[in-house]
Amino acid sequence: MKAALATIAVLILALGWTSEAVQVEENGLFFSLEAVKRLQELTETSGSAGHQSPRLRASADSLCANPMLPQEFLHLCRQRGGSASLARLAMVPMDVCEICAFAACAGC
Repeated sequence: MKAALATIAVLILALGWTSEAVQVEENGLFFSLEAVKRLQELTETSGSAGHQSPRLRASADSLCANPMLPQEFLHLCRQRGGSASLARLAMVPMDVCEICAFAACAGC
């Protein structure tokens, strides 16, 4: 009985680790794939996706003020040059990241 319980616990822990295994690297910092997906959703809904760099910098303030922004990105909001990092993260191709064909994605 104890062995079966231990096996189930290990399987549950393994499932938890693998569900957040993919990490996206930006400038030496790592972010979960789910957080990057959420960031991309926020940039698409705010209409800032695909704009030139000055507009992305201007919209970084509104993005950082958004309560739906994942907590992982708050230090980028306070960091000098963080708006450029947010812009690059917003442009990470998710389809190739999920199959680990993108250099910034790791942990598969």
